[in-house]
Amino acid sequence: MFSNKLDIKNRKIPLEEFFDSNCSLFVKREDNLHPDISGNKYRKLKYNLLEAKKLEENTLLTFGGAFSNHISAVAAAGKEFNFKTIGVIRGEELIHKIESNATLSFAEKCGMKFHFISREEYRQKEEIEFIENLKNIFGNFYLIPEGGTNNLAIKGCEEILTAIDNEFDYICSPVGTGGTLAGLIKSSLPHQTVIGFSALKGTFQSSEIEKYTPKTNYKIIDDYCFGGYAKIDEQLIRFINNFKEKTNIPLDPVYTGKMLFGILDLIDKGMIKQNSRILAIHTGGLQGIIGMNQLLKKKNLPQIIY
Repeated sequence: MFSNKLDIKNRKIPLEEFFDSNCSLFVKREDNLHPDISGNKYRKLKYNLLEAKKLEENTLLTFGGAFSNHISAVAAAGKEFNFKTIGVIRGEELIHKIESNATLSFAEKCGMKFHFISREEYRQKEEIEFIENLKNIFGNFYLIPEGGTNNLAIKGCEEILTAIDNEFDYICSPVGTGGTLAGLIKSSLPHQTVIGFSALKGTFQSSEIEKYTPKTNYKIIDDYCFGGYAKIDEQLIRFINNFKEKTNIPLDPVYTGKMLFGILDLIDKGMIKQNSRILAIHTGGLQGIIGMNQLLKKKNLPQIIY
């Protein structure tokens, strides 16, 4: 099923292309794990799909929004590993926009069936009564939470760091639900500091991380969320495109773009220790660029290069 022999390279970033620094920065190209199930989504789904097979469940049900990396990845995994998939989608109006939405149209082509609900209903997604109602509608299914974070997802994310990463002083990752960061913290070493760059306003993910590990060698910052989830401005677009031009590494605007912007800013301001070795985790998410570019075009903003 999912491969245990992954050869993910750490790519050195030429910091001299940006500014003078005695630090060294590397990017772990987790986005290259799989063309459609990339980055942390591959890691989060690995043990969940093995568990679904073990339980002889043939249907996966999960939740997400209009441009969700998670919805796209679950749909692709369902197609590849022979699961039926159901996506409970936030926003009833999207039922008429599937063809014009790159994420939803891709998921539909992978065989995913959609259940569109209001934003008010969506807030009930973790309630037992709501889940039972979904079972009345669709029958039995293996439930994967929004964003994919659960104990099995954490187990998969622990495998991101390997022995070759022991030399790094800082491990950096974007943060959404906090699952990926929790896995990285669990597998990090005592001398390493793990920094989470929140894609949303706030650092509330700490309460989620505490469910999975007692380690405290981490911090979450939201200084580079650019106003909130999926918020973006011309400065961030320019940075993403400049980074792509100088390194040939594409970044998404919701997660990895904000993280790399933050890392370089912290280095440039001397807020990371001198001579440090820094590893940034590229969590994928590139599929969302198509939808973001559609929104940017409507706002007469530059397009993201990928």
